[in-house]
Amino acid sequence: MLRYKNLQAHLVSVFFIVALATPAFVGAEPASPPVADNSPIPYEGLKTFSEVYGRIRQDYVEPVKDDKLLEDAIRGMLSGLDPHSAYLDKEQYEELKVGTTGQFGGLGIEVGMENGFVKVIAPIDDTPAQKAGVKAGDLIIRLDDKPVKGMSLNDAVKIMRGDPGSPIMLMIVREGLEQPIKVKITRDIIKVKSVKSRMLEEGYGYIRISSFQAKTGESVVEAIEELQKNGKLHGLVLDLRNNPGGVLNAAVAVSDAFLDGGLVVYTDGRIEDSKMKFNAAPNDLVGGAPIVVLINAGSASASEIVAGALQDHKRAVIMGEKTFGKGSVQTILPTSNGGAVKLTTARYFTPSGRSIQAEGISPDVSISKVKLEAVAQSEFGPLKESDLTNHLINNKTTPKKEEPPKEDGNKGKDVGEDALALQDYPLNEALNLLKGITIVHEGQVKSK
Repeated sequence: MLRYKNLQAHLVSVFFIVALATPAFVGAEPASPPVADNSPIPYEGLKTFSEVYGRIRQDYVEPVKDDKLLEDAIRGMLSGLDPHSAYLDKEQYEELKVGTTGQFGGLGIEVGMENGFVKVIAPIDDTPAQKAGVKAGDLIIRLDDKPVKGMSLNDAVKIMRGDPGSPIMLMIVREGLEQPIKVKITRDIIKVKSVKSRMLEEGYGYIRISSFQAKTGESVVEAIEELQKNGKLHGLVLDLRNNPGGVLNAAVAVSDAFLDGGLVVYTDGRIEDSKMKFNAAPNDLVGGAPIVVLINAGSASASEIVAGALQDHKRAVIMGEKTFGKGSVQTILPTSNGGAVKLTTARYFTPSGRSIQAEGISPDVSISKVKLEAVAQSEFGPLKESDLTNHLINNKTTPKKEEPPKEDGNKGKDVGEDALALQDYPLNEALNLLKGITIVHEGQVKSK
């Protein structure tokens, strides 16, 4: 079994989902009491704070409630630390806890802030945002008629939330386009199924993880068992593209499914409870079959834990683009008023000791962003030996049996090579790589 130590309240998710504070939450109790700091109390700083507070109460153009001033001061104190530490009021805290159920209301995008604008980290599979064409890396500059510049991330998220069925217009700046574009999205109840699977071809399976929720590890095990009902797996593609992260123990459980033991990830910070190690059990569920992990710039946090663990153990070939580079762990610390502090308390490291903070996971095989298009076929194909007059006949040729056409992979059956390449070029390349690894592996086994 996996070895977990005090997982309560630890999470590695990074951003706000539009409809809740973040998709990942485990537990509610603080890991340990605050550590005493022997440094002197900053009396001068507190005096300045008191002066500014008094000036605002007395001289600001409109009266401001004390509760709002103090809450805003707390938010500012946390937001100045790093992009992932934040204060959650009671409503936001409740939404955070609901996040691990995989169901919430909103648009279905993971967002952060960049240069004062809302940046899309990743659209969630099968949500209104994804169906409307929102892409990872998009910068949202207007929400309906309201400019985003000057808003906090909390304020922007509140505007994007709303009743299911209500529309919102996003103005988006996208790399490669000269002019901003408008995208209309209708809000809905978001039900996230974090794991999907299918057979790409006979013997080659595909598992897609869109986010790491509390039960994602169990869902991956079920998906593997379902794929193995079709026969022995010669290889597997694990798709973590545009996966923004989630619960830490889900990332460990997914890694454990493909490892025969050893360290998966460890965390380190100032307090004792932030120093944790997570190990895998000796049971590779796919029996050592080759694995290709697909990643891109939208793969963050828990996704990077999985990719880093499988890469360090040389258990999988990592293919795609460099990942987002979020290598910190947040702890949820409830406050006496019903809210909570989401505080960065540790960094996490891959088994070899790599920190991916602001660096990301580099793929073993890089794939650039390309769009593949079919070229019209000419009635005159390339000239071959069999086309030459008086060519020699191959007397040992055995007549080939005509095979029925392959069905579309989206229906759960085999996919033709050209169709898959046009639908998803990186996935097609991953499948080709798996086939090559299998040929070499089986050849080595036969030669022994």
